Amino acid sequence: MYLKVSNFPQDKKEDGKKLVDLQANSLFEHDKTVKYGTLCIRENPQCLFIATNRDAVGHMTSSQEWPGAGCMVAAVCGSTEKQPIVVGKPSTFMMDFLLQKFNISVSKMCMVGDRLDTDILFGKNAGCKTLLVLSGCTSLSTLQDSSNKIQPDYYAEKVSDLLQLSGL
Repeated sequence: MYLKVSNFPQDKKEDGKKLVDLQANSLFEHDKTVKYGTLCIRENPQCLFIATNRDAVGHMTSSQEWPGAGCMVAAVCGSTEKQPIVVGKPSTFMMDFLLQKFNISVSKMCMVGDRLDTDILFGKNAGCKTLLVLSGCTSLSTLQDSSNKIQPDYYAEKVSDLLQLSGL
C-alpha cells in the first residue's frame, strides 16, 4: 500500500513527490529540514518540543469558538508520548525570564486578561495581582459559576473601566 505525501503546490521540497510504503519494516526517509513534528520529536533526541499554549479553543469571532493551538499540541503529545515545554500562559516560563532580566517585583504587577484558564491562572502562578476583563472569552456567569476554581483579584467589564479609577 502506498500513500502519496502531498504538500502545497508552491512548496519546492522534494517530499511532496515521495510515496510512502506502508509495509512492515519500511522507513519514510524525510527531509530533515522540513519540520514534521512527530518524526522530529521521536527520531531526534535533542529536539525540543515547545508549545506556545495549550488553549483548547480560541474566539476567532465573538459568536464562535474555534479549535485552539492546544488541539494540535494534544495530537503531537499523543503521537510522540511526550509533553511539551509550554512557554505561554499559564506557564510562568516567560515571566521567570522577564523577572530575572529586568529585576521587577511581582508585587508591582497586575496581569490583565480575558481568560481564566490562561491569563488569570498565569498571573496567579506568577504571584502577581490579576484583573479579569469580561469583554472577551470569560463571561460574568462563567466567573461566578460554582465549578470555577480560578478567581481573579479584580474584575471589570472592560479595560477602559480602569480610566474611571484613575480619574481620567
